[in-house]
Amino acid sequence: MLLETGDTTHQCRSVGFLINDVLMVDAGTGASELTLDEQKRIRHVVFSHLHLDHVKGLPPLVDNLAAISDDPMTLASIPQVLNGLKNHIFNDQVFPNFFALPTRDKPILKDVVLPEGQETWLSGIGFTPVRVNHSVPTVGFIIRDNDSSWLYSGDTYETHALWEMAAKVPNLKAAFIETSFPDEMKELASIAKHLTPSLLAQEFKKIGRPELPLYVYHIKPPFRDQITDQLSKLGIPNLTILQEGQELEI
Repeated sequence: MLLETGDTTHQCRSVGFLINDVLMVDAGTGASELTLDEQKRIRHVVFSHLHLDHVKGLPPLVDNLAAISDDPMTLASIPQVLNGLKNHIFNDQVFPNFFALPTRDKPILKDVVLPEGQETWLSGIGFTPVRVNHSVPTVGFIIRDNDSSWLYSGDTYETHALWEMAAKVPNLKAAFIETSFPDEMKELASIAKHLTPSLLAQEFKKIGRPELPLYVYHIKPPFRDQITDQLSKLGIPNLTILQEGQELEI
């Protein structure tokens, strides 16, 4: 599968992964970085959680689609996230309710609930959501097509179930795991429920595959150099810090 990450600016500010041109995982970016033709091809957006840096690209993306596409776009996640999108964003106050526009029979948006621990296929990609330890209801995913699988952590602190499931996936080709704060800010990380480099090393070890390619994202821009230096000292052989606009084949 073909994976494009982030936006085209120099530093990582929001989270958005475009898969095979037709599906997004989280939507911190979207309309601001894709052409109208690229936006029109997106059929599904899958969300890990409701925090703004993971959803803020969705409203302008949907607004554009309302003008250029007759086909609905499907939003997929756990019920808490879908309900939050409806109640707090597409509520006719913050943004129009595109779940009922232009008509309830033919809306711009549809929703699909992803049962935790069960695989759901969307646009030829399978998603298994697994609850992780963040400050709001959040899931990571085991994501796969017919040839390969990869792990996406979403935002998380110390957790277990996602790593345990990943350890059992026979064709796991990569892990995408967040790291937000430097080790010196471990107390804030524990409150905000994010990882530091040392915690990343601890959590990655739980998968039991030290040679697995590890891609780090969600680095807070003010601490990028500090975190990058600490990551380089972990001794993880296949660790890569994601760059905006990067394209990967998994």
